[in-house]
Amino acid sequence: MSDNKENNAGVVEEETVAAGADAPVDDGVLEDRPEEEAAGQEESADSELQELRDEVAELKDRMLRMAADFENRGKRMEREKQQAIEYAEESLLKDILPFIDNLERALAQDAGADDAAEKIMEGVRMTLDGLMSTLSKRGLVPLDSVGGRFDPNLHEAMAMQPAGDGVEPQTVIEEYEKGYMFKERLLRAAKVVVASGE
Repeated sequence: MSDNKENNAGVVEEETVAAGADAPVDDGVLEDRPEEEAAGQEESADSELQELRDEVAELKDRMLRMAADFENRGKRMEREKQQAIEYAEESLLKDILPFIDNLERALAQDAGADDAAEKIMEGVRMTLDGLMSTLSKRGLVPLDSVGGRFDPNLHEAMAMQPAGDGVEPQTVIEEYEKGYMFKERLLRAAKVVVASGE
């Protein structure tokens, strides 16, 4: 029995020694580690926080620059739009200037010359043809009213006359003032005389 106790005591002693071998040694160094780790973590957190603050400041600066750029672009577009409206007729006027020149040349002809009237008429005719050609390129289309059926959307009836032989009622028989379309829109209604059904 006493041998048993000694054996048990030896086992307990060995376990204590074995357990002691794995136990941390208290030499005062380990007590400083948690504080160092905490300080290192705090520095890391401060560093991360500063990086995030810098990034936020950079993004804020970029956003303000973009907002200013957007506002400037809007102002520039508005200014260009106003200029476009203000000078919209400029290119049309440039196209019309040659016709004014031709009319002035026609009027500058010597009225006493034998063929003056003929030259003036020829100059006016050429000017009108050129003007109509230029305006048609810009979308101006004259209405062909005479001989067509009266359309209240395109024509303004100034008078009614009895229809002649072979002329159907509601036919445009005369034109006081030519009508014009601008592209797909009526620019001016034609003033016409319409055949009545009498």
